[in-house]
Amino acid sequence: MNNPLADLAEEKMKEVNEAYEAIQKQRSGGGGYQQQSSGYYQGGYQQQQQQRQYGGGNPTFARVRNLINMGDLNAAERLLQEGFLALMQEQKIAQVAVDEAHCISQWGQDFRPSYLNIPAFVESLPHRPPVGAFTATATPDVKADIRRLLDLQDPLELTTGFDRENLYFEVQEPRSKQTALLELVRSRPGKCGIVYCSTRRAVEDVCAFLQEEGISATRYHAGLDAEERRKNQEDFLFDRVQVMVATNAFGMGIDKSDVRYVIHYNMPKDLESYYQEAGRAGRDGAPSSCILLYSGQDVRTARFLIEHGEPREDLDERTLERLRERDLQRLRRMAGYCGTRRCLRQYILEYFGERAPEHCDACYN
Repeated sequence: MNNPLADLAEEKMKEVNEAYEAIQKQRSGGGGYQQQSSGYYQGGYQQQQQQRQYGGGNPTFARVRNLINMGDLNAAERLLQEGFLALMQEQKIAQVAVDEAHCISQWGQDFRPSYLNIPAFVESLPHRPPVGAFTATATPDVKADIRRLLDLQDPLELTTGFDRENLYFEVQEPRSKQTALLELVRSRPGKCGIVYCSTRRAVEDVCAFLQEEGISATRYHAGLDAEERRKNQEDFLFDRVQVMVATNAFGMGIDKSDVRYVIHYNMPKDLESYYQEAGRAGRDGAPSSCILLYSGQDVRTARFLIEHGEPREDLDERTLERLRERDLQRLRRMAGYCGTRRCLRQYILEYFGERAPEHCDACYN
């Protein structure tokens, strides 16, 4: 099983190692380190990785770093493991930061029961540290769940706002998605963009089509081997290709600020996913476009995926049925976005609980 966070976790560990090496050299006047091969578990399969083992240094830092490499600090599933708990109870934890906090809520688009272990983990610590929860896409219902389920005590709430004024929004319902996509890409020569597709097969077909039409394009999905994913990602990041065609496995942790357009070849299943993916355009603040190519078949495909999705052994049937119904509710709101004649920006902002003017002058409607 491929973990879409694998590359990001590896990159962050590299940064941690480099920072620690610099600190050690500064302290010791340029002391070295030795290489040691170690196995670690990542994304459901065992890998071998060269891990730097420093001479001297902080033993607690080394133990925590080893836990990260083993995968024990990057998943809520591992919070209550005996070895991890024992290590944490020896430390004075300054803060517990919960990223992707919407995963604790059944109202969220990516509910993970393991997040419900977080309050028990916090209570198991010798002293309760401050707890912070962070998410980019939370509706009012999800925010309420985060406060309640994480037992946040008199929390300071800060919302930077969902509005991205530099983004232009448009929904098209073309007769031919391929023709519309090619026109959109060709009308932006020299600009880099992401084309999101709902399935691996669609990624393969769309990427091949663009390449046949002379467009500099590459692909990314979980079915590719790790080396090709890495190469294709770097080709896009360093402007060796113009267009990345991908499933939603691409984009998490990608630091590329000059993406000038994000085109959804298929409608996502919910507005949370759509806005998160579309928001990868224009992170440098320059004008950028978010365009969705819609067809009625998108709704039927999304409904099928919701009703016949992969089984989740971590959930009972009653919970699964409740989640399916909430997923269908989100699908209806997503389909409503594709069919509304209202201001698209207003539709999105009101969905996330923010007030917005009736017209923004920066969307197709």
